[in-house]
Amino acid sequence: MIAAYAPGSVSNVACGFDIMGFALEEPGDVVVAAPQEGSGVSIAAIHGDDGRLTTDPRKNTASAAVLALLQRLETTRGIALTIHKGLPLASGIGSSGASAVAAVVAVNELLGRPAPLPMLLECAMAGEQAGCGAIHPDNVTPSLYGGFILARSAMPPDIVRLPVPAGLACAVLHPKMEVETGAARKLLGDQVALKDATRQWANVGGLVAALYTSDLALLSRSLVDSIAEPKRASLVPGFADVKSAAIAAGALGCSLSGSGPSLFALCVGRTVAARVAAAMESAVRSHIGGHSQTYISEVAQQGARIVASCDS
Repeated sequence: MIAAYAPGSVSNVACGFDIMGFALEEPGDVVVAAPQEGSGVSIAAIHGDDGRLTTDPRKNTASAAVLALLQRLETTRGIALTIHKGLPLASGIGSSGASAVAAVVAVNELLGRPAPLPMLLECAMAGEQAGCGAIHPDNVTPSLYGGFILARSAMPPDIVRLPVPAGLACAVLHPKMEVETGAARKLLGDQVALKDATRQWANVGGLVAALYTSDLALLSRSLVDSIAEPKRASLVPGFADVKSAAIAAGALGCSLSGSGPSLFALCVGRTVAARVAAAMESAVRSHIGGHSQTYISEVAQQGARIVASCDS
């Protein structure tokens, strides 16, 4: 049996809608792969989902990703998966992507590592597409590769791995609510005003330049989303106040993680990130209430990895 861990991720990163993302150290998902008699893929168990996720191998992101991998490798091996969810569902921090990534990494190890990373990425994206109806390279790619990534193209994958300034940390806050990705995407429509597109392109360029030069002032100015955030902010009550609280506490920038409801704030170091997280928590309590899940993490340089293996 092989167990693989895949970390959660922050996608979009404000201005980088559908093309940018970075890996978190934690939380993440663990998938255990074991051989089974016959061919195909089955899901032996799912833990940590309160019974909400499907065990249909064609529809679960983890098993669908493995089915894609077995097809690419032209093997009839039988695989049983056990999924341990460490990421909250519908949270905006790459829950479905992490399960798909952990599954293909575990199975690839079980089979003797026949697949290169680009193939694993394509299969993980196929799994996420089966689970949620769309391909999102900005979640699965950092979860697999680690670090900060730019997805120039989803199919075929054209991935640019970006440098990470030393000590760049993140506070991620998941309020006690959920946002379904498909519903959030419908809010965006399919047209963008030219002035908003121009501003967005400038910020993406600025963010990439800031990462290469460790110019944190430029990074801060570039963490502005002119396209998705204005339309999705209404999904999170008090979003503007939470964002203002993060900036006032020292964050370089704050925005929705993915389609929300989680919010991320990039910061200089863990100490600042902890202070920012506390300010965000206070603002969320005022507007949403309930207990928020909060994570403090540096941008994780390592992505998915094997965490356990045994022969029986």
